Amino acid sequence: MNPEALGAAFHEAYRRAPEGVWRAPGRLNLIGEHTDYNDGFVLPFALAQGVAVAAARRADSLLEIRSLQAAGTAVTVDLDVVAGDWASGEHWAAYPAGVGWVLRERGVGGASILIDADLPRGAGLSSSAALECATALALCELSGVEIPRAELAVLAQRAENEHVGVPCGIMDQSASLLCKDGHALMLDCRSGLSAQVPFDPSAAGLRLVVVDTRAEHVLSGSEYGRRRAECEEAARVLGVDALRDVKDLAGALGALGDPVLRRRVQHVVTENHRVEATVGLLRAGAVAELGAMLTASHISLRDQFQISWPEADVAVEAAMRAGARGGRMVGGGFGGSVVVLVPEARVDGVQTAVATAYADRGWADPVFISAEPAEGARRVL
Repeated sequence: MNPEALGAAFHEAYRRAPEGVWRAPGRLNLIGEHTDYNDGFVLPFALAQGVAVAAARRADSLLEIRSLQAAGTAVTVDLDVVAGDWASGEHWAAYPAGVGWVLRERGVGGASILIDADLPRGAGLSSSAALECATALALCELSGVEIPRAELAVLAQRAENEHVGVPCGIMDQSASLLCKDGHALMLDCRSGLSAQVPFDPSAAGLRLVVVDTRAEHVLSGSEYGRRRAECEEAARVLGVDALRDVKDLAGALGALGDPVLRRRVQHVVTENHRVEATVGLLRAGAVAELGAMLTASHISLRDQFQISWPEADVAVEAAMRAGARGGRMVGGGFGGSVVVLVPEARVDGVQTAVATAYADRGWADPVFISAEPAEGARRVL
């Protein structure tokens, strides 16, 4: 994803030069899954892979949208008119259009944009938030609109909630905009406060390997929304604002008659504890001890939150047998990716073991990505 090449492609598509190129990374959530919309804690970091947007201003309120990943497809929307059957659900253009509509209220004008990405879509690495954040930076800078990054993350989240129909929390957009190279972001999703936590697995002789299971997930589907509704119902029954406020887990479980709600509460409460424990390990330099936290998170997501999928479970199990220290599914669930913590000397063996396990089952070959904490969204040209 070369900025100069994207600029040249923009010139070819629009017959004029772009005024800049902005790039936003995908994210890998080290731990803290489905805690964000429960006002809890998360610990993501930015990936080297992401989404770039080349853009130039227009003199009107139109937003022209093209993508190199959807050659021959062009969408034009009027930022003063929210309309169109494609403008919700699963159409890729709903993400940048939604950002444009939300930011129109802050004074952004029309623009022509061209999108490129080296982040796999549907892999649970937040390609959607990366697209939203790159678009948001571009539109704001082109129009001279200054918005603090934490607030811009909230606006990008609103675009996804209202115009795409995904009831996501604030984590993905915050990670894309706020993360720093060599750090994970400890984010309190209630207050919006965050802290940079040093994280360098390579210094400990370890590598985080992302396994794209090739089972694509679609977050606008009903299961994601159902999990959020179940958490909200459990909070209502327990008389708390959000599950983050549950302090007595045993008492809460005893007060819930519905076994499904009990499982959801158990995951969210214990996952918040795992985030705090993981931050403590990182600050103590005990990176090698993270494996147990990752595996405990996966078991909870599989058994209590019930959002794992066969390819994820097999990837974690095969990796562990081949020497990984731990691993878990990442993202919203029902497809996407797994992350495993692996000693450098065993990376090849772990990847071979996972690929063999997939081949034995007749599944598509997994894709492996090395994950190192990278810089957040920025202008690159």
